[in-house]
Amino acid sequence: MFRFTPEQKEFVSTNIQGRYVLELTAMFNEKFGVKLQPSQMRAFIKNKRLKSGIDARIKPGNIPSNKGKKKLWPGGEATQFQKGHKPHNYVPVGSERVNGDDYVDIKIANPNKWRGKHLIVWEQHSGLTVPKRHAVIFGDGDRRNFDPDNLILVTRGQLAVMNKRGLIQKDAELTRSSVILADIVQKISERKRIKRYSKGAPCDGTRD
Repeated sequence: MFRFTPEQKEFVSTNIQGRYVLELTAMFNEKFGVKLQPSQMRAFIKNKRLKSGIDARIKPGNIPSNKGKKKLWPGGEATQFQKGHKPHNYVPVGSERVNGDDYVDIKIANPNKWRGKHLIVWEQHSGLTVPKRHAVIFGDGDRRNFDPDNLILVTRGQLAVMNKRGLIQKDAELTRSSVILADIVQKISERKRIKRYSKGAPCDGTRD
């Protein structure tokens, strides 16, 4: 476990305003010559109840939060259109849209490559890549709330149970508890299947 010195605690408190976890972690590591992980930084910030002051919600008329800033995604430069060859419906990399499922997408590369904003934000703050057969859900059910504390990684199996049983709440902490409940439901269902199979399996030419 990483133990923050008083100087390091003061550094985080002083520099957190207006910065995301990845940027703050990179600054911290460069300053102190350590290899702190974004997840460790995020845990420290949450434990100390520190706030970056960044409003992650999309409001009508807002300028995208990534405008003028370093992009949050890799690649795209090699496939960008050359000057003078843009189609009439061209929008620049970094633009946002709402797709048919009511999720916000970010254009990550030309000519027309988009990715869910919630996935990008989760990866930026966790320092990880969303694993296969996993999804990122909104803890309070609000698809416009991109606060990292509101984004929860779940397996597809957990998500199926949560959708079926209406376990996604309007509160992120309650939804996190529901993830645990979904695991329990899955285990109970698996045991029932095993039990049914065992009872139905033939034994010496007969059934129990």
